[in-house]
Amino acid sequence: MGSEKPRLTHIGAAGEAHMVDVGDKAETVRIATAEGHVRMAEQTLKLIRDGNAKKGDVIATARLAGIMAAKQTANLIPLCHPLMLTKVTVDISEDAALPGLRVTAMAKLTGRTGVEMEALTAVSVACLTIYDMAKAADRTMEIGGIRLLEKSGGKSGDFRHPEAGR
Repeated sequence: MGSEKPRLTHIGAAGEAHMVDVGDKAETVRIATAEGHVRMAEQTLKLIRDGNAKKGDVIATARLAGIMAAKQTANLIPLCHPLMLTKVTVDISEDAALPGLRVTAMAKLTGRTGVEMEALTAVSVACLTIYDMAKAADRTMEIGGIRLLEKSGGKSGDFRHPEAGR
């Protein structure tokens, strides 16, 4: 970056929103990983773990919802390009320290623009699905910590969140 001043790429000189032209960019392998969590009461976590949620398998449903959401990102976020994703994974694991569930998503493609928004959308929708499926048992659940952990590929280079892996 050097002495370049940071700028918003989706805002024109007059302040108007626009879609970035990526037509001249090189196609590279691009990968992004994001995370988030759903904090809940310990008894709610046990209910999910034991498979006793009224709506069914919370973790499997949230995983599928996250994958489907990544594929729909351009329909949800106005200035995102429709992308031909080659892989999306959504991993959901217990985190006793919360207590709750931690969600991690990875999106990958070979293309001209990054997949950060797809990974973030996957995490967001997976977390919302967990909330939806367990809200009958616990309306005090809290969704949080949604952030980009890392990304690779493209002109801007690699990024790793300073707190990733902690």
